[in-house]
Amino acid sequence: MKPVKEITFERTYDAPIETVWQAWTDAEMLQKWWGPDNVDVPECEIDARVDGRLYIVMEANEAMGEYKGTRWPMEGTFTAVEKPTKLSYTTKAWTEGTEETTGIDQTAELNLHEENGKTNMTLKVTINKIGPDAKMAVEGMQWGFNQQFDKLGKFLAK
Repeated sequence: MKPVKEITFERTYDAPIETVWQAWTDAEMLQKWWGPDNVDVPECEIDARVDGRLYIVMEANEAMGEYKGTRWPMEGTFTAVEKPTKLSYTTKAWTEGTEETTGIDQTAELNLHEENGKTNMTLKVTINKIGPDAKMAVEGMQWGFNQQFDKLGKFLAK
């Protein structure tokens, strides 16, 4: 089956690989940076092992105006865990209350590489299937991920 969309993100962070790995695999840390601007993460579970669960709920905060309170759950399973260099997972994300029409099935592969105390991060996201009402979410995904990775950079700088 041909993917709906593939996006690759690359960033270099001024942080050791273990710290970046922990930011991705520790639920309390991930809650502080995950998601685009104006989104909070009230719920997060990470069991970073093969077949372990990944569950993240993003919620629009006051800055999103009329969307305040809208929730976007994402649930999945880790398919590869090679500490501290590789994480792969499959997930389904949706808008709460409209799972049938807003679902987005995707796979993601995160690769980390440390060089001179900095960590190079590459994330490849493959969207395999989308619901009929998820097209705008898919179109804005690159923008949202870039905001998310800016937030990760600020988090790691603290």
